[in-house]
Amino acid sequence: MQRRKFIKAGGVLAMSQLINMSALSALKALENNLHAAERMPALFIGHGNPMNAITDNAWHKSWQELGKKLPRPQAILSISAHWITKGTKVTTNTHPETIHDFGGFPKELFDAQYPAPGSPEMAALAKELITYSHVAGDDKWGLDHGTWSVLMPMYPAADIPVFQLSLDYYQPPAYHYEIGKQLRKLRDKGVLIIGSGNLVHNLGKVNWNGGTEVYDWAQEFDTRFTEWIKAGDTASILDYQKKLGNTAAMAHPTYDHLLPIFYTLGMKQKGEEVNFFNDQFEMGSISMRSMIIK
Repeated sequence: MQRRKFIKAGGVLAMSQLINMSALSALKALENNLHAAERMPALFIGHGNPMNAITDNAWHKSWQELGKKLPRPQAILSISAHWITKGTKVTTNTHPETIHDFGGFPKELFDAQYPAPGSPEMAALAKELITYSHVAGDDKWGLDHGTWSVLMPMYPAADIPVFQLSLDYYQPPAYHYEIGKQLRKLRDKGVLIIGSGNLVHNLGKVNWNGGTEVYDWAQEFDTRFTEWIKAGDTASILDYQKKLGNTAAMAHPTYDHLLPIFYTLGMKQKGEEVNFFNDQFEMGSISMRSMIIK
């Protein structure tokens, strides 16, 4: 009886090992079979107001132009300020839903849909590449507005597979930066990686009357952080809270909208340049500054 249990247990273990080996083989095959492509840029996009998705304004037009200029991706990985989790997750569903994670906007915005397919295969490859932390698969989350509000103007046909990586809000900037470094290889596999947030984001201080005046602390944070990026001063970037003190606290009462930029910066490789665009503010306390690394 004990012998039969032992044999059965051994069989289960062997089968489990075969399944794991098969999964790893499939991942390796996927990685090897992806045709060599021009290295995709890495982006950080200030997404701002969700209405930018459907409003014919300067931000919307800049995203349209960006989609026309970039090489066509095989897939898109979005790291959005609007998917906050404990632990890091990646979407594995084949048909992610369009999430309308906001309130108080016109029906037209709630009617907007972005029916892009998912990419479970690329999600599995991303999980394999990230060894700095455990990454769990998630088949419930879809595409939040930090993702689709930008992609709708960039790729209106919604025919490029899209998957998302979550933000573990409870980890320091260095955690997000290191994961960004480990995702670099996806860029050589035709994956466009977008960090979507805002370099300055304080909704409590928004000037709802419009206007062009920018708060001093908002301008200071935007300027100092940009200078560090230009100088390649990673130490100051990762220690921004200590370096900028109350200015940092005002610029980001919660820092979910800043976290995506650490991933993008982690993807910068030797010899690449950082170029900025959309370097203006919305409503005094929202920086739309964006950057492309290539």
